[in-house]
Amino acid sequence: MNRSDLQRLADLRLREAQTLFTAGGFDGAYYLSGYVIECALKACVARQIREYDFPEKRLVERSYTHNLTQLLEVSGVKVLFEEALRGNEALRLSWSIVKDWSETSRYALDVTEKSAQDMLAAVGDAASGVLPWLKKHW
Repeated sequence: MNRSDLQRLADLRLREAQTLFTAGGFDGAYYLSGYVIECALKACVARQIREYDFPEKRLVERSYTHNLTQLLEVSGVKVLFEEALRGNEALRLSWSIVKDWSETSRYALDVTEKSAQDMLAAVGDAASGVLPWLKKHW
């Protein structure tokens, strides 16, 4: 899996999450929405590794996680993202929703329509979503 694959996967999973939401699959839509950000952050990590360079062991080890806050820390965009959060209340609200996602949400059976809708907006909204911001830096 390379950076381009992760970028394409993020876009694909967002479309799938939107399709599930429209079909009433709120649990799946919520889960896939978080996975979108995981893929996008991992694309940011991959951007740091140049062709033929041997990656730093700690970067690699810390990248093998589903924890979005930890991925942000190793993404190479944390400082820029924190600056953006200070100047953008809507983006800050989106991150506050997205950062609480966990891969264990794949087992959730009680995600409400509102929670799924909020997560989709926090991830993909063109004006305040986390994914559009990350796309500028991946």
